[in-house]
Amino acid sequence: MPKTATPPIPVTLLTGFLGSGKTTLLNRLVRQPDMDRTLVIINEFGEIGLDHRLFSATDETEVVALESGCLCCTIRGDLARTLRDAPWRYAREGRRQFDRVVIETTGLADPAPILHTLMTEPRLIGQYRLDGIVTTVDAVHGSATLDHHAEALKQAAVADRLLLTKADLAPLEALAALARRLGEINPGAGQRRVIQGEIEASALTGLGLMGADGTRPDLARWIDAYAQPPSLAGLAFSAGPTAAGPLLTPVSGDASDPARDPNRHDDCIRAHCFTLDAPIELGRFEAWLELMAALMGENMLRIKGILNLAGHERPTVIHGVQHIFHPPVELDAWPDEDRRSRLVFITRDIPRESLESVLVAVS
Repeated sequence: MPKTATPPIPVTLLTGFLGSGKTTLLNRLVRQPDMDRTLVIINEFGEIGLDHRLFSATDETEVVALESGCLCCTIRGDLARTLRDAPWRYAREGRRQFDRVVIETTGLADPAPILHTLMTEPRLIGQYRLDGIVTTVDAVHGSATLDHHAEALKQAAVADRLLLTKADLAPLEALAALARRLGEINPGAGQRRVIQGEIEASALTGLGLMGADGTRPDLARWIDAYAQPPSLAGLAFSAGPTAAGPLLTPVSGDASDPARDPNRHDDCIRAHCFTLDAPIELGRFEAWLELMAALMGENMLRIKGILNLAGHERPTVIHGVQHIFHPPVELDAWPDEDRRSRLVFITRDIPRESLESVLVAVS
């Protein structure tokens, strides 16, 4: 009888700016039965680490502290080695003692390099899968933090879920304004208000492509949330009619007026949603992505997509962070009757017109 492949271990990246309550949140989470058998990796910055000493582990939780550096720069190798060795290092009688991983970053960490490690390290790709990015935002100081710290803005922009912490300490008007702003920065990330770190673990898991059970794709949450009305107005595209024409051509809708663009926010970070009606020629699409990555680099914050490739019966999923792409994944079947390709680009300082102009250049 053939041996059943071991499913990848889900990884949750917990990020958020300094003082936004990540450690408090983790302390509450690991006491819940749904977080049993969790490996928690805490990144500490400085010669003397404190966060892991403030963390109250349970018998069902393993805690690893990566000290004296930041995961997004100096100790990415430590993270890769820790994840690579964890299944045997944290094992008893030859059996792994954890079923999921939570990585807590420092408050100043850029999430992108950490995601690059998960997406490009050969020995991690089949062993782990990104289950979601959770970002904590201080409800009291969040707006000022977003104004003055680019790291906080990026942390919010790439999140799959946003947690507004210390919600009981902020005036309702300020809390509502922050929620609206975060909704403009990242229209696809669900928001939850959190008081003293209390939230059910199930709200922070199953945020990736494969959903809570890890076997079936949940595209409605993973990608379609970015394209709900009115976000599609002026941002949907269909396949061009000829080989000489552009791969995508605009459909109805007027996005020329910035005041009418529902994905415009903070004058720098925007979500661009595209829909393609006809199957895509793989070579042309790859050329487009390569050119965009080369020209736009770090300003291409995150890309998600489900593609109907010409000559393929099954859908292909892509996921990129800046210029790095996870190996494409072909799903077993389309989740429904909709066979259109859908793409979401979260960008910084890149207007929609620039994406279109690069597209035309390779068409």
